[in-house]
Amino acid sequence: MAVPVEIFQLRRDHPGTLQRQLQEMVTGGILAGRFRPGDRMPSSRGLARHLGISRITVTLAYTELVAGDYLTAKGRSGYFVSDTAPQPPRFPEPPAPSDSRVDWSRAIGQRFPAAPVLSRPEDWRRYRYPFIYGQTDPRLFDHASWRRCALQALGARDFEVLTADSYGRDDPQLIEQIVRQILPRRGITARPEEVLVTLGAQNALWIVAQILLTQRRTAVMEHPCYPALREILNLSRCNTVEVPVDGDGLLPADVPPEADVLFVTPSHHCPTSATMPLPRRRALLERAEACDFVVVEDDYEFELAFASAPAPALKSLDASGRVVYIGSFAKSLFPGLRLGYMVAPEPLIREARTLRSLILRHVPGHTQRAAAYYLAQGHYDAQVQKMARAYRDRRSVAEAAIAEHGLLLAGASTFGGSSFWMRAPDGVRSDDLAHAARAQQVLIEPAGAFFGPERDPGTHYRLAYSSISSEDIPEGIRRLAAVGASIR
Repeated sequence: MAVPVEIFQLRRDHPGTLQRQLQEMVTGGILAGRFRPGDRMPSSRGLARHLGISRITVTLAYTELVAGDYLTAKGRSGYFVSDTAPQPPRFPEPPAPSDSRVDWSRAIGQRFPAAPVLSRPEDWRRYRYPFIYGQTDPRLFDHASWRRCALQALGARDFEVLTADSYGRDDPQLIEQIVRQILPRRGITARPEEVLVTLGAQNALWIVAQILLTQRRTAVMEHPCYPALREILNLSRCNTVEVPVDGDGLLPADVPPEADVLFVTPSHHCPTSATMPLPRRRALLERAEACDFVVVEDDYEFELAFASAPAPALKSLDASGRVVYIGSFAKSLFPGLRLGYMVAPEPLIREARTLRSLILRHVPGHTQRAAAYYLAQGHYDAQVQKMARAYRDRRSVAEAAIAEHGLLLAGASTFGGSSFWMRAPDGVRSDDLAHAARAQQVLIEPAGAFFGPERDPGTHYRLAYSSISSEDIPEGIRRLAAVGASIR
């Protein structure tokens, strides 16, 4: 039987190449049972003419399908569905769909709150002026080097790393790069046994909270703070205390003596960007020693401290082994990588490794090895320098535009980073400002999620420059200022 050429239709919204789309149409037809062993495929010339694409594209797709044993080539007769092509499983005819008879309101034993999110549309890249935080700018990312490292990690030499179950162990090459390259930049010395690879910083925060906190213990967090941390602590059912921050971060004297664990972002407070000065860092560690609590340091975005020399990490000043250090590659590489790390005394790392093994075993080996190559071959340093230069320029342009149009900075940052902490105009709620700005193709992030439920003053928002070009920043800020003036 010949497969009709009319079956094949290209999709304009398909994310892949034409060759890949054609391969998926053929494999989908075979796996769905529409194309059967021995069926003759349309000729490459006829299919190319029907789809309006190059014949070589069809030929290359067919060649890949032959290599995968989906098709077989028979001389001048053409291409046919292989007799040994994967076959779809055969099941009895399923019953007609019906509503579940399970009372899920009773069956669900524990409910989880929806993750707090910042006001950001899914199609934010379609907006002309996206002042959106923490997303990858494809104009700055070195795709070619990352692709080479990822392909190298797929090679035969790394086959065991790619395929083996490591039983909770981490890739020694990535651990070596973290210990030798990343941690010394923060003044931290650690042994491999004191480092755990995680699925990003948020995963590390969850692991630490699960291990260190119980219903009888007290966790202290900054106010405002990283929204996901608040929910992580709520799920641990511990007692929580929020301590306000000022222009220099958290005040050590405000940490209550009953604290068991303090979660803090001293180098670049989330979200105000305040940087804790060295004397206050030392005072915080003295407070921790006197009151005997553990400090969890989230050192996000430390690579982007281009405005001044970065202050030493709390972990580097820690003489009593009570600081747990958390970092990630989300900002320096890309958030979808989901790769982070935790540095702590070995007893805590052992417990963290055990807990991680129960949930996800280990971080995928290919991801770890690709990142290890990226670090070892110098691409990471080049990438960070490129981003820092671009962010420095963007920040300078944004500062000039903010001053020109009278937008209100809520806090000064000597760190650098990739965003400003802003205050909405008097009498204007940040949610209303963001909503009205969207109509002008401007996206900002209202700060309600940082303050928590029913505690949002409605006065603040974050203005990031990581996802917008320097050329677009002045007009975006001009439009934002005009919107703010119009809705007072």
